[in-house]
Amino acid sequence: MLQGKKFILGISGGIAAYKCAQLTRLLVKEGAEVQVIMTKLAKQFITPLTMATLSKRPILVEFFDPENGAWNSHVDSGLWADAMIVAPATANTMGKMANGVADNLLITTYLSARCPVFVAPTMDLDMYQHPSTQRNMSTLRSYGNHLIEPNAGELASGLVGKGRMAEPEEIVAELKDFFAKKEKQDLSGKKVLVTAGPTHEKIDPVRFIGNYSSGKMGYALAEELADRGAKVTLVSGPTQISTLNPNIERINVVSAEEMYEASSSRFEQMDAAIMCAAVADYTPVHKADEKMKRNDNELSVELKATTDIAAALGEKKSDKQVLVGFALETQDAMSNAQKKLIKKNLDFIVLNSLKDKGAGFNSYTNKITIIDKHNKIKEFSLKSKADVASDIVDELVGCL
Repeated sequence: MLQGKKFILGISGGIAAYKCAQLTRLLVKEGAEVQVIMTKLAKQFITPLTMATLSKRPILVEFFDPENGAWNSHVDSGLWADAMIVAPATANTMGKMANGVADNLLITTYLSARCPVFVAPTMDLDMYQHPSTQRNMSTLRSYGNHLIEPNAGELASGLVGKGRMAEPEEIVAELKDFFAKKEKQDLSGKKVLVTAGPTHEKIDPVRFIGNYSSGKMGYALAEELADRGAKVTLVSGPTQISTLNPNIERINVVSAEEMYEASSSRFEQMDAAIMCAAVADYTPVHKADEKMKRNDNELSVELKATTDIAAALGEKKSDKQVLVGFALETQDAMSNAQKKLIKKNLDFIVLNSLKDKGAGFNSYTNKITIIDKHNKIKEFSLKSKADVASDIVDELVGCL
């Protein structure tokens, strides 16, 4: 699967740098080419000679060769690669990546790269758990980078916890899975509509009714569909997530009505639609043009129901179209999901519960159950939302 692939391996200064020898060896054994870029501090943990011997290519550290002045072009490297791997990715390096601090060759190459980027964090458990590190990792994910979660275990400090860089074999498996999906292309020629994120229902110019949806699940679905060859129309409510895949056309909306109009007007041209957005069920009847001033009396906001987008599309879908819905429940989950499945004329529905730890809004994981129109039920374990998206798209492919 990795035969002929070109990889940039960016090594930063962490104790886990020693694992890069085995990672490089495994990639070369798979038939890949590996160009290693090291930070100056990384040379204190593993020698350039070791990495050059294993990669069979000169190691790049500086912007130019001090011996002859030859320029090491970060732009050319970024264009050459099929993927970039930053491993180990220290807290310092991830902070620079997240904030564009381009003070070394590794970071400038990252900022120039047009290929997918895989990041394998490593650090002590308190550094990993620090809010700044978590924020930087969240930012990197929002840019479209693939974070390979560290393992838990004994760390260099002697403490035990999460922070061990993923093993080389795990990183190679992640790369194989990624390229397998790209080469699979089982949705080539298909057009799929995806809704994602929350909607904001305006009360006045500064207030709205909304929910906690981050859009992560919908965006993961859009990326998975696009990686497998589909032309994706992503109708997104307000989020902080970026899209990089050229197969994704993003349409930004704010309100439930805007999301309905954007989805309904495009549905006829689609082979399938996945209704993943957390659409507000109600919107204010009256929307004030000026900010409503606070007073000592109670305030009542009259609400009316919004258009049920999934149900509206279910009424107009043809026999050749597949419609997928989501059900986020807190009680009677299975019963409520099955009712929605029938009422909205869905081909299958994805159920998740806020009572499941790690599932629901704002997390990077989810735990789902898929129920189809023949009442066939498939339960899945807690997974990353990227892996959940793969399971959902597999089900969609079966329906198509």
